[in-house]
Amino acid sequence: MCQSDLHDFLHGLPKCEHHVHLEGCMSPELIFELAQRNGIELPAATNPAYASIAALSARYEHFTSLDDFLSFYFQGMDVLCNQADFADLAWWYFQKAHADGVHHAEVFFDPQVHQDRGIPYETIVAGFSEGCKRAERELGISTRLILCFVRHLPVDSAQKVYERFLASGHFEAGVVHGLGWSSTEVGPPKDMYRAQYTDAKTKGIPLTAHAGEEGDPSHISVALELGAQRIDHGIRLIEDPELMKRIAKEGILLTVCPLSNVRLRCVKKVEEVPIRRFLEAGIKFSINSDDPAYFGGYILDNYCAVQDAHKLSVLEWRIIAENSVQESWIPNERKAELLDHIETHVKKYMPVAV
Repeated sequence: MCQSDLHDFLHGLPKCEHHVHLEGCMSPELIFELAQRNGIELPAATNPAYASIAALSARYEHFTSLDDFLSFYFQGMDVLCNQADFADLAWWYFQKAHADGVHHAEVFFDPQVHQDRGIPYETIVAGFSEGCKRAERELGISTRLILCFVRHLPVDSAQKVYERFLASGHFEAGVVHGLGWSSTEVGPPKDMYRAQYTDAKTKGIPLTAHAGEEGDPSHISVALELGAQRIDHGIRLIEDPELMKRIAKEGILLTVCPLSNVRLRCVKKVEEVPIRRFLEAGIKFSINSDDPAYFGGYILDNYCAVQDAHKLSVLEWRIIAENSVQESWIPNERKAELLDHIETHVKKYMPVAV
């Protein structure tokens, strides 16, 4: 909870989340529950972190790097076996998001990893889509599902998933709404998905990309060259003043994840996440949770951490919230609804801004 007097304002502020991995919502409790349900033995014999829920929770507090985290992230996915598992995972996230004031969520999923385990693409999408529809029906959250390529696997693996995605007709049917990439940033070629992004761009498929988290600003430049319409993370943008000007001029959204940045040691503390630098430069960004089960906080925890670190005003939060809506991949009618909700909420707290 925030230490400031703006906690109630932040809790009630209508939020859009653009950067959360559904597989990153695999809490230790859920991992152990699904492992038992599906008869899967966790690797406690070789990794003591899997000896208990408490031991795994404690290990999550001490990631040494992005790759250290990813080893647990991909291990956790092994308990997802059938459509119901994927649906339950999505529903777990949406309940948390709704409690934190999320009105719209654009969520990533990683089919390559599951397909390598023998889980059909159709099972993965059907489960996650079921969770999205339930969130829209029961919680009033609008949703978008974004297929994410993972950079630690070969390009031909991504190509196979991309071809399956195209053949499924999921984009045309409004089931999967865009493409992204994630996983290891430093090491693989910066443009490893050039062919897939070039083709997707010609088909009008919205594109985003993880860049500028651990990698330098050139990773952001390459992502933009390949057609990315927004940048996930992007905190190292501040190292390139000219690129900052371009991002501001073109209105490209950064999906910033403060607690993730700290937990993965990209920064030492939330005060180092360039929130005010971005505001002062006119750069649009949203605040997000990334992999909240692993990084110690869902979206409201990230809002509160930013407030405690940067002491933003109600009007500055209004800018963040409105930019989050404007750069969401939703129709103008839904944007208008969300902007009205923000306006109504902000008016209740305007005296705080004076």
